[in-house]
Amino acid sequence: MRFSRRIVICSTLLLAAFLPAGGWAQTQNSRPAQPGSINYVEGQASIGAQELSPNSAGSTLLQTGQTLDTQSGKVEVLLTPGVFLRVDDNSSVKMVNAGLANTEIELDKGRAMVEGTDINKNNDIRVDQGGATTKILKNGLYDFDARENAIRVFKGKAEVLTNDKKVDLGKERELILNGNPNLKAQDFDARKNEDDFFRWSALRSGYLSEASVNQARIYVNGGPGWLGPGWYWDPWFACYTFIPGGGIFYSPFGWAFYSPFAVYRSPFFYGGYYGIGRPHRFGEYHYPYGHGIEPRGGFHRPAGGFHGGAPRGGFPRGGFGGAARGSGRR
Repeated sequence: MRFSRRIVICSTLLLAAFLPAGGWAQTQNSRPAQPGSINYVEGQASIGAQELSPNSAGSTLLQTGQTLDTQSGKVEVLLTPGVFLRVDDNSSVKMVNAGLANTEIELDKGRAMVEGTDINKNNDIRVDQGGATTKILKNGLYDFDARENAIRVFKGKAEVLTNDKKVDLGKERELILNGNPNLKAQDFDARKNEDDFFRWSALRSGYLSEASVNQARIYVNGGPGWLGPGWYWDPWFACYTFIPGGGIFYSPFGWAFYSPFAVYRSPFFYGGYYGIGRPHRFGEYHYPYGHGIEPRGGFHRPAGGFHGGAPRGGFPRGGFGGAARGSGRR
C-alpha cells in the first residue's frame, strides 16, 4: 500500500512538471471565458436592450462601455481568473475596461460584491463608485454599496482614491463616501452585513467550488483540454469555474478551488473550512462557509473570521493564494 501511494505521488509530481501553463482555458462552451463574461443570471437583468436569461451564462459578454442593469434579479460576472463580480437586485454596473491586466468597473447604483481567490501583483482590478476608485490589492471579499455610499472590506486589502486622497482599507473596515474631504476608514460589524445578497454570493461561491471539483477530476491525469490555471466550463453547473494550477485556493467564504493534483487525494487528506484536520468528503453539508459546516439557528460566521484552512497530506499550503500558485497568463 505504501509503495502504491508513492507511485501515485511521484506520477502526479512528474505530470505537474511537464504540463503547460495556461490562462483563460478553452472549453466546450461556444465562447471562451474573458473579463466581462456573464457566468450566472437569476431573475430580470439586461445589457442595454439585450435581455439576459439563464442561457446567457457562458455566451454573453459585458463589453467595455456597456452597462449591466438588474431589476428583480442578480448576475455573476467573470473578471480575471479566480475573481468574480456579483451584482445585486436593482443595480447598475458599467464595464469601464475589460482587460486582463487592467480591469475596471463602475457601480452607478445599487450594490455589487467582488470575490477574489487569485489576485496577484500583475492584476489591476478597480471599482469606481461615487467619485472614488477602489483598487483591490489582495484576495478577499469586497462590498460596494451605492445605496449607503459605502465601501466595505470583509476580508482583504484595498486602496481607495477619493478627493486626491488615498485611504487604506483592511479586514472589516469601511469607508462612507459622504463628501467630507477628510474621509477616514472605520470599523464595521461584518455579522450585521451578512444579508440576503451576502448569503446569495456565498452560495454561488459554494456551487463554483463544487464545479471546480468536478472539472479538476477530469484533469487528474492530464486529460485533454488542460491548459493550466484558468476558467473551465462545467456543463453540469452550466457555468465557468476556476481551477488553480497547484494546491488548493480558498475563497473568502471558505470554499475550496482544487487543482487537478490536489483533488485526487482531497476526500481523505484535506481538512475543511473550520475543520482543519478533519476528513473532507464532498458529500458533506454544503453551506456558505465550507464543507461540513452546518449553521445553527440560521447562517452564521464561526469564530475566527474568514480565512482558508490548511490542507494536509503533503500538498502545498492553500489558503488565500496558496504557495503553489499557477503561472497562468494574466
